[in-house]
Amino acid sequence: MPCDLAQICLPLFVPGDRPDRFAKAQAADPDAVILDLEDAVAPAAKGRARDGLADGIAAMAPALPLLVRINAAGTEWHAADLRALRDLPLAGVLLPKAERPDDLVRVADATGKPVIALVESAPGLHGIHALAPAAARIAFGSIDYAADLAMGHSRDALLLARGQIVLASRLAGLPAPIDGVTVAIDDERAMATDCAHAVDMGFGGKLLIHPSQIVAARQGFAPPQAAVDWARRVVAAAGQGGAALRVDGAMVDAPVIARARQILARTQGEPA
Repeated sequence: MPCDLAQICLPLFVPGDRPDRFAKAQAADPDAVILDLEDAVAPAAKGRARDGLADGIAAMAPALPLLVRINAAGTEWHAADLRALRDLPLAGVLLPKAERPDDLVRVADATGKPVIALVESAPGLHGIHALAPAAARIAFGSIDYAADLAMGHSRDALLLARGQIVLASRLAGLPAPIDGVTVAIDDERAMATDCAHAVDMGFGGKLLIHPSQIVAARQGFAPPQAAVDWARRVVAAAGQGGAALRVDGAMVDAPVIARARQILARTQGEPA
């Protein structure tokens, strides 16, 4: 279905070989559902998952944007995945192990869908400034990336990679990228703080792996009330005119006003 990929903040993965879960994933109310043909599906089940996509989508009467994560370029399943997606009502395609701009172009041409580049390897990050202009958006496959570099999957360890992804997205004029998953399913605090960290880094969304993560993720992406109150005061003061403003005892100029408007834009129904 047609969709502005920039509006997707919290997409939820569901295994592509479990059509019985498609409607349940949609009912959990994420921003989008990602039907996964890659990591969530065993090699022996990939053909069955791919062949069942059309019927599974038709049975769920999709009311949310649908995405499909295909198998990576160079794998034995990639070409068949592309053929299967051409006529499906999808908002976009996730290409895992994205490393070459030409692969993104081929996926877009073959499927007729916008492509989200899932950066999750050292070559992918190294070439991200060439990759980004060929993508509709970028997502971070943080777990695979950490494994590729034999590094920890921690905020400090991934700081450089996250910063590079956000910078490349901005320079290419793309929507803010989507951060990688949080593996903790039942830890709401971990989920919320990971999302707040993603916001601080400049990400505009986060990949989810379980419906139980949705509520905490929304809380993490919502600005704290104190920040909202401050932003309202700044915007109100800016509306009164004047080259130099003072709010809460601090000087306010154009970048600070822009930041206040960004905070208000993240609140539900809040004018910025």
